[in-house]
Amino acid sequence: MVAVLKYNAGNVQSVLFALERLGVQAVWTDDPDTLQAADKVIFPGQGEAASAMQYLRERGLDSVIRSLQQPVLGICIGLQLFCRHSEENDTDCLGIFDATVRKFSGIGGLKVPQMGWNQLISPRGPLFVGVPEGSFVYFVHSYYAEESEQATVLTEYGERFSAGLQHNNFHAVQFHPEKSGPLGQKILQNFLNL
Repeated sequence: MVAVLKYNAGNVQSVLFALERLGVQAVWTDDPDTLQAADKVIFPGQGEAASAMQYLRERGLDSVIRSLQQPVLGICIGLQLFCRHSEENDTDCLGIFDATVRKFSGIGGLKVPQMGWNQLISPRGPLFVGVPEGSFVYFVHSYYAEESEQATVLTEYGERFSAGLQHNNFHAVQFHPEKSGPLGQKILQNFLNL
C-alpha cells in the first residue's frame, strides 16, 4: 500500500493521478496507523511551511513521520519540511535533512517563484537511476533547500541549490515529478521500486 500524506496543502490530486498511471491506487490519509503500515509514504506538496507544520504537530504527525522506516518521498514543500528550518515564516521543520530552506532573492531580475522547466545537475542515488544529466523537470517554488552533502541532485536558478535530498529511507525532490512528463513518471517508478 502507498499512503499519500493528508495535510493542509494542495496538489494531492495530481500525485494520485500520476500514481494511478503507474497502476497504484494510493490511500490519502493523515491516520498515523495507516501511515506506519504503508509500504511507501509520499508527502506531496504546494503550501506554506508554518501552517503545514502546525497541522502536523497538532495531530502528532511530526513524530510519526520521523519514526517511519519504509521509503518516504517528499515533493516540493515535502522536501522543505524535511529540512531543519525554513525562512518561510521562520518555521522549525522536521529536521530529517541537515539543510536550511531559503527564499529566492530574485538575483538578476529572476522572477520569484521559479515556475517552469529546469535542468538537473549531477543526479545520483536510487531515485535517479536512468535519469540523464541535464534532464528537464518542472518546478514551482519560492523557497529552496541550500546545497547539502545529502543532495542527490542539484539545479540552478540564480544560485545553485539542492533539487533532491536523501537521508536513509527519506528521499525528497523540490520539483514536481507528477508534472514532469515521462521523466517524472520514471522517477516516481524508481521510488515505487525501492
